[in-house]
Amino acid sequence: MIKTILKIFKKMLIGILGIVLLLVITGFIFMNTSPQFGGSPSKESLVRIENSPNYNDDGAFKNLELTLASTGMKLSSIPKFFTNSDNKVPSKALPQEKITKAYFDSEPKQPRITWFGHSALFLEMEEMNIFIDPMLGEVPAPHPMLGNSRFNKELPIAIEHLPEIDLVLISHDHYDHLDYESITKLKDKVKQFYVPLGIKAHLTSWGIEADKIKEFDWWENASLNGIEFVSAPARHFSGRGFSRNKTLWCSWVIQSEHNSIYFSGDSGYGSHFKEIGDKYGPFDFAMMECGQYDEQWSQIHMMPEETVQATIDVKANAMMPIHWGAFKLALHSWDDPVKRASETAENAQIQMLTPKIGEAVIIDKDIKNTTNWWKLVD
Repeated sequence: MIKTILKIFKKMLIGILGIVLLLVITGFIFMNTSPQFGGSPSKESLVRIENSPNYNDDGAFKNLELTLASTGMKLSSIPKFFTNSDNKVPSKALPQEKITKAYFDSEPKQPRITWFGHSALFLEMEEMNIFIDPMLGEVPAPHPMLGNSRFNKELPIAIEHLPEIDLVLISHDHYDHLDYESITKLKDKVKQFYVPLGIKAHLTSWGIEADKIKEFDWWENASLNGIEFVSAPARHFSGRGFSRNKTLWCSWVIQSEHNSIYFSGDSGYGSHFKEIGDKYGPFDFAMMECGQYDEQWSQIHMMPEETVQATIDVKANAMMPIHWGAFKLALHSWDDPVKRASETAENAQIQMLTPKIGEAVIIDKDIKNTTNWWKLVD
């Protein structure tokens, strides 16, 4: 009897080990053949990376202040990431404005920003079309089985109907900001890409010509059609696959003679916001990270109250919360970011706009308030 049990146990163990080995082999093949993971820097790029003052002796980029990607994961919270309970996902598609091709025919006199959800923003400014972190894919992950789907199945406008894009700005290489499929669908429409150090390798591996890509370290700048673009610090991290911090992350300052806009990228709260405000503020408008936060990673993502304080630090006259309204990447309810930020902004007398996805925000001296549509969603 015991011998029979041992034989059965042995067969089961061999079967389990076989499945594990198959998964490991499949994962290894996927990691080494899927284009989603990007490429490795050229010798030229590697020299710039290794000479960066923001690159440490361990072969990785670092933040301006000590930053932990995780301050300690609670085991009890892990199962919650695999459920949609506690209103983490809206019960229905969020309201959005549909955009036609004609929307882009008349160029606005003042900067116009159109939100595509999460951190994807289409900025029209000084007769330029600028797409910031154009993650337009369905899932913020290297494979559909590895992530949660976008809240809204449809975009405000199909990618093929977008106009020619003068410049794409990328803040960092996480999947919810740099998406392989979105970039490959957009690339023939785009004249230039401005990216942090190290990300050029991803883009060239996806078929984009090297001379269309410019890499930036923190505080480096470039002028294009009368607009100055400055790659400013952020407090975050980077990585695709198993690599961590091999590429840089940043925020973006966008300034012309008449307009000044700030995009925070992903960032925990830190002293860099005040430094940016002192160097380049005040700003007419700021798009500030506000979502996908948790106390367990509080140093790399801001709480909504910190989002408002960061807006004050950069000296922005008005702000818009981003990094919410598209994906479930944290444990808070889908509308917790905007509720908390709205209350804090009102108390601090900071003008906060919450446009629907696809709704235009015109940046002028009298920025019109948007509706609080999110209060009407069940």
